[in-house]
Amino acid sequence: MCASTETRKLANSEQMNHRFKFTAMGSPCQLCLSSVDRGKAEAVASAMIGEIARIEAKYSRYRPDSTLSQVNRVAGRGASVELDPETAAIIDYAYACYRKSGGLFDVSAGCLRLAWDFSEARLPDSHQVELILQRVGLDKLHWEPPWLTFLASGMELDLGGIGKEYAVDRAIEICLEQGVNNGFIDLGGDIRVAGPQPDGSPWPIRVRHPRNADGFAACLSVATGAVATSGDYEKFIDVAGKRYCHILDARSGWPVQGLAAVTVVADSCLVAGSVATIAMLKGRGGIAWLEELGVPHLWIDLEGRQGSKALTETSAP
Repeated sequence: MCASTETRKLANSEQMNHRFKFTAMGSPCQLCLSSVDRGKAEAVASAMIGEIARIEAKYSRYRPDSTLSQVNRVAGRGASVELDPETAAIIDYAYACYRKSGGLFDVSAGCLRLAWDFSEARLPDSHQVELILQRVGLDKLHWEPPWLTFLASGMELDLGGIGKEYAVDRAIEICLEQGVNNGFIDLGGDIRVAGPQPDGSPWPIRVRHPRNADGFAACLSVATGAVATSGDYEKFIDVAGKRYCHILDARSGWPVQGLAAVTVVADSCLVAGSVATIAMLKGRGGIAWLEELGVPHLWIDLEGRQGSKALTETSAP
């Protein structure tokens, strides 16, 4: 988040903005609740953070007792599993993204991490990638809610491209249900705003520059809605002067190329995040796709060129 570019003299403004920092899903997070007293803010923040923790525990692939791990044990056998309503809704959305992206956004591509190790600058064996691809593809599943059937053994689902954004939206839903209509949550860079600042002005939100960790590409003004960014800078390796990022094309098994980062503004964080990721997966073709969709967005390519549409920006402080 960036500081406001305009000094506003509000009575008791410090008391009206209550900020909380925490860690979730491996990321530093913060939330700000305004126009309520400290006691109310603490209660609502606790409920929001608790909901995020619940979602992380349920859909983490690192926890053997999570719902996702239970599903993946069934996937490994090539069998069927009955999903609860919440998980079924997430799978429905995953299929919608799969269709919208032409098969690029695929939650069954998680097993490709067996080939890609981003802790060392080494490319995987292409034959290994081809073998793993035989276990990738939502077309290898049969989805008839609430039953999900894996038609091939050794498959695996990874909801990493959906889970954090879903948690952001659920946290804001709780915030609004509790009657708090001013504030925001920032879950490791995925942001949703519950409502404007106490004086009615929008929140200024910095968009990180993908090639300058201390700089930013834009500063947006957001009074409601969500902002999410997908980029090649969080996890990557450089091999022979070429960058390979963790965003993998589910059809080829190799990292995407063409764009360095995409930021999207939408009503929900789930939509903003998935649209940004699909645009990244489309490479240079993602620019025209974003234009066609008409969503407010910002893109930066590998040569440093950038473009945007329908974004409301504010000046840098």
